[in-house]
Parts: sequence; C-alpha cells; structure tokens
Amino acid sequence: MKIYNKAQIESVTQLDLDALEAIEEAFAALGRGLVTMPPILSMNIEENNGEVDVKTAHIRGNDTFAIKISPGFFDNPKLGLPSLNGLMVLFSAKTGLVDSLLLDEGYLTDTRTALAGALAAKWLSRADANTVAVMGSGLQAELQVAALRLVRPIRQVRVFARSEEKANAYRTKMAEKYGLDVIVCQSAKEACAEAHIVVTTTPSTEPLLAWDDLPPGIHVTAMGSDNAHKQELESDILEKADYFVVDRLSQSATLGELHHFQGEFPKHIFELGTLIAEQKHLRTDDMQITVCDLTGTGVQDTAIAGYTAKRLAD
Repeated sequence: MKIYNKAQIESVTQLDLDALEAIEEAFAALGRGLVTMPPILSMNIEENNGEVDVKTAHIRGNDTFAIKISPGFFDNPKLGLPSLNGLMVLFSAKTGLVDSLLLDEGYLTDTRTALAGALAAKWLSRADANTVAVMGSGLQAELQVAALRLVRPIRQVRVFARSEEKANAYRTKMAEKYGLDVIVCQSAKEACAEAHIVVTTTPSTEPLLAWDDLPPGIHVTAMGSDNAHKQELESDILEKADYFVVDRLSQSATLGELHHFQGEFPKHIFELGTLIAEQKHLRTDDMQITVCDLTGTGVQDTAIAGYTAKRLAD
C-alpha cells in the first residue's frame, strides 16, 4: 500500500485542463450507465455543526475505485481550523486490496467540486460569459472562479457575503492571485444584476437567491446544498428556469435543492452526465436561464483519486 500526503498530492493534481478532462470523462461514464454508485452515507453531528459524508463509485473497466471520507465542521474557522477535511482510500477493482491512501485533507474534494462547477458552466452557460457572481467568500468561492477560467473568459467577479470583512478579504485575494476585478456587493440581487454566471458556495440552511434576483441569460450553479437541511435557492427558481440540471437526480431529490420543492416537479430534469455523454447543449439562446444543482458524486471522487494516483506513480 502506498501512502501519499497532501503536499505530494498537490504537486501532481491542480485545477487544470487535464484534471477537468478526468472529471468530465467520469460524468460521461455516469451518463452512459457505466458506473456503480451507491447512495451517500451521511451523518450529522448537530451539537458541533458538523457532518460526515462517505462516497464511493466504480467506473466499469477501471482498475481502481475510491472510498472518500469527508467531514465538514462549519464552526471550525472560529477555531482557526478549516471547515472541510478528509481522505480517500483507493482499492484495486480486481482484488479489493488497498492500492493507495491519499491523505489529501480535503484537497481533492475541493478540486473535483470546483471542476464540476466548471463543467456545469461549460455545458450550460453562455459561451461568452465573462462575469460571475459568487455567493460566499470561502475556499470554494475562490476555487469555483479559478476553475471557471478553464472554460469561460472570466474577467470580473461580483461577490456577496454575509461578512463584509470577509468579502473585502476575498476581493484582495482574487485580485492579487488571479488578477481579477472583484466588486463587493451588498445583496445577492446586486451581485447577479450584471453577471452571466452565479455560483452559490455556502452551507446555508435558508435560500440566498430568489427568482427576481436573476437577470435573463444567467446560469446558476448551486453547489452548497449537499445535505437535507441545506438550501441556497428559492424552490421556484428550479421550476421557472428554462432548464434544470442535476449531477445525480436521486441525490438532489433527497439532499439537494430539489429536496425542498413541494409536490411533483412539473418539468423534465436533466443529469449533467447524460448531457456530456450525449454531447448535448441545452441552451439555444443567450436569454435562457439555466440551473445546475451539484450535490457531489462518488464518481468524481473515484475519478480524481485514480487520476492522482496514476500521476504519483509515474
């Protein structure tokens, strides 16, 4: 068994086109029905504002599969600790023996989550989208924008966060690290007003975005609602959007934004993997509004773990 630490993992896996391709291929396999992926094992630790998710999947024909353990404790920043942590264990799909232990401290989860957001924008947003609104100011608020730059010519970021101090710190970081023009906004509506893409990146338990916040032509990626008690979008956004897409329908219906929709959903719901497998772009004009709910899938974890282990072994 090989054991790799975070520094080793970071040296071979970054937010780049090669990693994006690995995640895109995994979604395509999911869309083609080539993936065995059980439901997420999830446990809340309410007294400490924490949760733990266990995710896994096997892609038919792959030599390995991963099991990922991902704790999220959202009061940790008050203690000077990161909110997210975790590790991945890579197994042989032929023998079941452990191949690698990836002590990534949540790095690979952060990476594959950001890359999924980029794929949602690649397949659903306007091709000329250059302005992104971000709800939240944490790590994913940074990484989602960094990943978007792989697929869209992002030039400006409009951020809204509940803490103005953190929003200003985010503006400084994004300007210094990525050379991006960042505007701190006082509301979600203001942030979205001139945006082509909006990404929600929070653990919010109450909706942050309303339908009236969204201008024509915008694409929405909601990636924070990955547990039944979380919600970032008013439910009518899902219904009123021209197209509603999820990473996994069963997950969105039990953990994601769809979970909060009352009654039977009146429109067809698309899965991102199916769109990629069929090479199907839903958007037909620049005025349509599209929404993608990303709850995080085990196939992403298996893909990024396998990708990383191969590069480490080279």
